[in-house]
Amino acid sequence: MTVSKQSVRRSGPEDPVRQARAELARKIDAYVGTQVRRETDIPGLTLVRRTELTAPACMTYEPSVAIIAQGRKRVELGLTTFIYDESRFLLTSVDLPITSQVVEASAAAPFLALSLKFEMTMVREMLSRDEIPPPDTPPDTPAMATGATTAELLGACCRLVELLNTPADIPFLSGLIQREIIYRILRGPEGARLRAIATLGDQSHRTAKAIAWMRVNFAKPLRVEDLAQMAGMGVSTLHHHFRALTAMSPLQYQKQLRLQAARTQMLTDGLDAASAAFAVGYESASQFSREYSRFFGQPPMRDIRTLRAPNSPPMERAGQQ
Repeated sequence: MTVSKQSVRRSGPEDPVRQARAELARKIDAYVGTQVRRETDIPGLTLVRRTELTAPACMTYEPSVAIIAQGRKRVELGLTTFIYDESRFLLTSVDLPITSQVVEASAAAPFLALSLKFEMTMVREMLSRDEIPPPDTPPDTPAMATGATTAELLGACCRLVELLNTPADIPFLSGLIQREIIYRILRGPEGARLRAIATLGDQSHRTAKAIAWMRVNFAKPLRVEDLAQMAGMGVSTLHHHFRALTAMSPLQYQKQLRLQAARTQMLTDGLDAASAAFAVGYESASQFSREYSRFFGQPPMRDIRTLRAPNSPPMERAGQQ
């Protein structure tokens, strides 16, 4: 067992949060083993284990909750930095291009975490129940937030991971436990934005529809007027709510998605810079190279060579929350 001695030493019956956290760490560590990342048979559930720090990696987080049982991570959304660790979870309510980095991990105390993607139909089902009173209207803050990890939330996560030992129970019980996890989040202040995005007709929900379309169609030409019409909003209103949710404008959002996709294609598929540029929607290879250099700090192929170098620090793959 590789859970840190400090975590075990502090655990005790007088502290249910630490006790539940240590139990979750043991379960994740046992199931992942020596792997870095494991997709599970539970829909949307991914477990991650890292024994070393990672280089900053650009990727897109989907609507989900990420809970760390041991270690720490930093996420940058625009100019805002989120730190989440053993005491705070990360909630993402729409697809967001971010920069992510594991900042606390070692062989003696590995980074251990789980991420659970949300099904918005399940969130809406939970919101229809009277047991979840509506909170105050969420302020104009990004669709990403951290919240205190409670013993109740950790307990539900432990039971969800425990289901992996009894696969026959997953079809019936996993949905029940996922609903409990959503319930715990919606009851807290961080759940206000998730509620707004899941509520049909709400402006946050309309903006989220536009974001979802862009996430799939980022390579297509973008007219903000068409995007606003799709969302049923005026252009200025869409700009306001889009920036509030994503911390960037629609054009900046599209650019980040394109550059991330191009980097992935060059790194994993072996495409050259010009081919990757055209594949993600650029009409000019020189413009792509300029924007890529500004975003990643060096020209495309030099960046790819750096990432492939044997002494380069490891990078997370897309989806590793």
